Amino acid sequence: MKSNDTQRQRLIALVRDLAVIEGEVTLASGLVSDHYVDMRRATLHHEAAPLIGHVMLDMLEEAGFGASEIDSVGGLTMGADPVATAIMHAAASRGLDVDAFVVRKAAKGHGMQRRIEGPEIVGRKVVILEDTSTTGGSPLEALAAAREAGAEVVAVAVVVDRKTGAKEKIEDAGVPYLAALSIDELR
Repeated sequence: MKSNDTQRQRLIALVRDLAVIEGEVTLASGLVSDHYVDMRRATLHHEAAPLIGHVMLDMLEEAGFGASEIDSVGGLTMGADPVATAIMHAAASRGLDVDAFVVRKAAKGHGMQRRIEGPEIVGRKVVILEDTSTTGGSPLEALAAAREAGAEVVAVAVVVDRKTGAKEKIEDAGVPYLAALSIDELR
């Protein structure tokens, strides 16, 4: 199943209905906004999650980061987790091999004491994900952890860009920044 404009428009409608909350809120970045985008309401929704996977995978392919160009997708837990899983499942439904990984906020103090969970990313081409990005802090943290683990980070991709500086910060780190949806499309 390839996404198309109809699927993208349906995703916009679902995100708008499920995840956009009007009213003043302090964001994780510390910024105050007159609306909040609670993407977990969409990334964990039975209809929206598969659409997110296909729309994101198509966006990556159109930008030159198709399944033959990337090995794995993931990012900082918890916003990136369902997005990575959705892309992994969308790729599998197309017969493509794309793994997913999770970046912990800190390495575990027991067991394997890993910061990055899932199939190894050493020497692999990866895309860092986030559900919604404001300042780019979470993707930048995941990007640094993936590089430290020996991955080649080829891009950062977010479902919703709030257009508040994340793109510029990610690109300043030397990585292309892609967004499936803009906050302008959701309000």
